[in-house]
Amino acid sequence: MNIFAAMKPDKVCKSVYDVPLEELKEAGKTCLLLDFDNTLGPDHATAPDDYAFGFIKKITEEGFICCLVSNASTGRSSKIAEMLGIPCVTYAHKPRPDGVYRALKLMNTEPGNAVMIGDQVFTDVMAGRLAPVYTILVEKYSSKEIWYVVLKRPFEKLVRLIGRF
Repeated sequence: MNIFAAMKPDKVCKSVYDVPLEELKEAGKTCLLLDFDNTLGPDHATAPDDYAFGFIKKITEEGFICCLVSNASTGRSSKIAEMLGIPCVTYAHKPRPDGVYRALKLMNTEPGNAVMIGDQVFTDVMAGRLAPVYTILVEKYSSKEIWYVVLKRPFEKLVRLIGRF
């Protein structure tokens, strides 16, 4: 897979709540791999909010299994996942697919049954595409981000413009 193909998600949604769960089920997807920072909650939050709890409740009621796949430290990510009642893969090293592979193994599922959902092209989408799992890019949860993500956003915007997504 070339680098440009690795950056293009299979689908783009405004938020996690706009992810077409019925469509995913019909396609045989059973496992959702979820980024946390600026996907399910504010960047660098130490606890999930109602938005995250609501989404996890919604997808589990729809019959999906899910796992947090985060580049964040074990302590913070594991605590958030524990509060949400879901498994977690920390230090995922996205955009490398290693963390996605670890999540697939943890969830006992195959790439063809999984979906990676996140807010960043250069981490979440690329890791998912390289795994290879179906990828959904969601718009960022909040405009507040850590400085190194802010630096990447103009390049991401350019990639999205060129790739028309």
